[in-house]
Amino acid sequence: MSIQDEIKEIVTSHRVVLFMKGTPDFPQCGFSANAVQILKACNAADVATVNVLEHPEIRQGIKEYANWPTIPQLYVNGEFVGGSDILSEMYQSGELKSMLSPTNQSA
Repeated sequence: MSIQDEIKEIVTSHRVVLFMKGTPDFPQCGFSANAVQILKACNAADVATVNVLEHPEIRQGIKEYANWPTIPQLYVNGEFVGGSDILSEMYQSGELKSMLSPTNQSA
């Protein structure tokens, strides 16, 4: 399985996935910490996280997968949402909380 196939499997087998540096309890960069805090503030449930520091091949591969150069990266319902700045904007507008609502699950 290629790294792109592995990433696709992760992204499509969980409703909400955050690729980050570190873990939710111990983020290893400010942007990842910000993303975790935003998800908590949105009451996001069942968030799968991938610590890219433990998986260098995923750390590089995820940048190519989304054509997005930075980490963290959030995926909801298999779709790339954005990085830390975009999450902040979406949180402030209320769009992210709505997207993460359990009633907004794709079939």
